[in-house]
Amino acid sequence: MRLVLFDLDHTLISGDSDFEWAQFLIGEGVLDRELYEARNKEFYNAYMNGTLDIYAFLDFQLKPLSRHDMNELSTWHEQFMSRKILPMISERARVEVSRAVGSADFVALITATNSFVTAPIAQELGITHLIATEPEMKNGVYTGKVKGTPCFREGKVTRLHQWLAEQGLSWGDIHSSRFYSDSHNDLPLLQMVSEPVAVDPDEVLRAHAGLNQWPIVSLR
Repeated sequence: MRLVLFDLDHTLISGDSDFEWAQFLIGEGVLDRELYEARNKEFYNAYMNGTLDIYAFLDFQLKPLSRHDMNELSTWHEQFMSRKILPMISERARVEVSRAVGSADFVALITATNSFVTAPIAQELGITHLIATEPEMKNGVYTGKVKGTPCFREGKVTRLHQWLAEQGLSWGDIHSSRFYSDSHNDLPLLQMVSEPVAVDPDEVLRAHAGLNQWPIVSLR
């Protein structure tokens, strides 16, 4: 069984969908700029530095979902896709995904960004399977809390095993595995797969890839 996994932010898109979603809501006047913009940048910098408190971030990022109904959220997301996300998807990224879909048994997008933000992006990229941080819902409404294990750092490994079980598989069934990522935060999963690929990597991941002779590519 051949499995190909793609990270999303700064890998298949040339930006951070989590950060840009909050900035989009600020620009639309949904979130107060004075209260949210500085905090959004703080969390983004913490992620890049490897010091992010994922639960504090998710409390910040998921709360706005609980304050609006799905119709409003879906309308905003359509605008977000056209204005923010589509310009960040390169033709090289689309080609790489297409190659993977044509050659692997399973292709999945695996991302720390929540599934509300990322599901339409996975669909746009032609990726059927999504493994993402899951926002909790009750009675069709987001609660503002996270459901289960965040898909972040070691949590990506946990969530991958859970997803495989849902497919009736285990890691032992995977004979070939490739994971594309830009971030040192993804080292637990990169070190687990048989073919780690560093994509436009941050400095820490670039150094690690060099030491371990992992391929370094660009999808920009």
